[in-house]
Amino acid sequence: MAPSSSRPRFFPLRAPLVAGAPAKQPGRSGKASGAGPLPPRVGGMAWPARPARPDPEGSAAHMAAGAGAGALGAAVAALYMATLPPALPGGDAGELITAAYELGVAHPPGYPLFTLLAKLAMVLLPVGSSAFRVNLLCSLLGAAAASLLFYTVFRLSGSYAGGILAAGVFSFSRLTWQWSITAEVFSLNNLFVGLLMALTAHFEEASTARERSKISKFGAFCCGLSLCNQHTIVLYIACIVPWVLSQLFRKMELSLGHLLKLGLCFLAGLLPYLYLPASSYLNQARWTWGDQTTFQGFLTHFLREEYGTFNLAKSETGSSMKEMLAFQLAQMKSELSLPVLALALVACVSTALPTKQQKTPVICLFAGMLCLYSLFFSWRANLDITKPLFMGVVERFWLQSSAVVAVLAGLGLATLASVGSTMLESSRVLLWLEWLSAVTLVTSQVWANYSTCDQSNNYVVDKFARNVLSSMPTGAVILLRGDLPGNALRYIHYCEGMRPDITLVDQEMMTYEWYLPKLAKHLPGIYFPGNRWNPVEGVLPDGTLAFNLHRFLKVNKHKEVFVCIGLHEGDSTWRRSYSLWPWGTCEKLVPSNIVFDPGEWIRLTRNLYNWTEDYGSFKPSSWEAVANEEMWQARMKTAFFIFELAETASVAAEIKSQLYTFAYTSYKEIVNSHPNHPVNWHKNYAIACERMLRLHQVDVDPEVLLSDTVKHFLLYTEKAEDDPQRQDILQAVKHLKKELQGLRKMKEDVRRGAG
Repeated sequence: MAPSSSRPRFFPLRAPLVAGAPAKQPGRSGKASGAGPLPPRVGGMAWPARPARPDPEGSAAHMAAGAGAGALGAAVAALYMATLPPALPGGDAGELITAAYELGVAHPPGYPLFTLLAKLAMVLLPVGSSAFRVNLLCSLLGAAAASLLFYTVFRLSGSYAGGILAAGVFSFSRLTWQWSITAEVFSLNNLFVGLLMALTAHFEEASTARERSKISKFGAFCCGLSLCNQHTIVLYIACIVPWVLSQLFRKMELSLGHLLKLGLCFLAGLLPYLYLPASSYLNQARWTWGDQTTFQGFLTHFLREEYGTFNLAKSETGSSMKEMLAFQLAQMKSELSLPVLALALVACVSTALPTKQQKTPVICLFAGMLCLYSLFFSWRANLDITKPLFMGVVERFWLQSSAVVAVLAGLGLATLASVGSTMLESSRVLLWLEWLSAVTLVTSQVWANYSTCDQSNNYVVDKFARNVLSSMPTGAVILLRGDLPGNALRYIHYCEGMRPDITLVDQEMMTYEWYLPKLAKHLPGIYFPGNRWNPVEGVLPDGTLAFNLHRFLKVNKHKEVFVCIGLHEGDSTWRRSYSLWPWGTCEKLVPSNIVFDPGEWIRLTRNLYNWTEDYGSFKPSSWEAVANEEMWQARMKTAFFIFELAETASVAAEIKSQLYTFAYTSYKEIVNSHPNHPVNWHKNYAIACERMLRLHQVDVDPEVLLSDTVKHFLLYTEKAEDDPQRQDILQAVKHLKKELQGLRKMKEDVRRGAG
């Protein structure tokens, strides 16, 4: 009779056995242990053993595991859905949703499975915008991942509390919660991590060769399918596959035919990648990435060669491996809590105890997966995580390791309860303690992270994109640069249909040889004087006709062209005939022969946006913080531009004086209108006041100018302690204070003399 996957934990039943065989007692590990009574003998002969029957306990265990996993998944889904963002999130979400909406190809490696699932969600789910529907899909995938983590622990230990602990502390950690309710690929990756671990546990518990064969084939298919999403999971596959093959070999169940079938199942899982060349060949999407119609193009995309196959980012120098590991450990402690890490360590240490446990090989496998992933990722994650935004990018990839730690913690809790039950008689007290520990740790996660992860009123990135698009004149061309404006504006423009008169052109993509041949036909009204943007125009060595920005602007002079955010530093040819004038978060490329009117430009740009978010109200590593910062700094850009013009332009003294006055007046209005504002505003306004002092304007009180200069310089030095000019500013403030005191004394003397 096959051993079941879960048994009664404190009062195990003994199955009838053939005479002379040791009795088998199902325990938490699922293997036979101990000895039991032999069947009665008559005349020295044993009664014949009863024929084997289906194991009702095993069926009940499967049902219990499934029911528990389903109930827990429903609870996680309910909380996720309550905190779901109703609109577009930041990061890659805009690009991923747009690629799915247009049935194009997302950035490398393409994410074909996610793209198809997202498109299906847009078609089938009946509520909300496209962004909301994909957010909802990801929350359901995240809830399914939680169910699989529960199932993994329960299959290996029989502990409901351990399973709830593993699923709960992982699902309700800030990082998991945050990335499970947004349209990103991480919740699907979490699902595959949970699925592979659940299949590993099921394989270990399998009692027959036929069952192991089925699980291994399905697992091979899932391994291939998981690679159709996020490639970091290959490090787990690299551990699981050799382990499964060695288990099959040890049991003499690994034949050449079976190995071939496993390979075919793995290849079948990769079939969604056929979507990439199909989409690229049809070329109907207004937004897509790469040309996969050739084998080389497909490999370039699949291997992420445009980023660097084994790198996280392109052309970045990151933190050291030691720093990365230290940050990861600190993040795990913060996200999962110290008791959870201690329980995971208990599970690992338990494998060295003299007591033989069936789950020991699986724990060793999971620990090996964790170590391999952490070491490899820390080696290749080439981003500087001391910068908040880069830290936000990197920490998402630690979800994969946190899932394993959570499972180990659940097994550690079950191990402590099992060891305690063998040492103490009061098993009911231990059961309550086990449950109390699990519930307390999970509840503390929900309590600590609910308000932080509640995105049900988050429209920040969506509003950013809508404000930028609505500020543009009719028929404008926007040269996009960077993830925030690029992904957000593309989604609002293509998926929400806002401002169809505007044309979006990606600056970085124009430098790739595939971009214009693929997408130029979807950019009507724009002329491209070649097939690729390059600072050096002409025919490149590979035969490509290249053009620079000056040539592009010349052939599109009938269009108003804006850049958002900033221009590519490698091409300065636009300076020959154009200037950049501020336009909110963007700049407008204006012919150099047009005279700048500061008063008129202040009027045009004063109320471009309707932005109501408080400054500094978002976590620095979030895309919401980036969008908010851009919008706040946009208020100051025109004043800053006019001030810089006054500083650098070769104009008459009277014109220079007018420019300084315009800049000072604009700065003063903006600073006084917003008490809580970016710290650099203090410095800019103080410098503008100091410049006005030099002009000796009769309509501005010098005492007011000196007072504001001292006040705002001091406010700046209090908040910007890392400014290398801080000491110089403080020295200047001492001098200005003396001038202010002298001025006030002189005024007082004048008043006394007049009296």
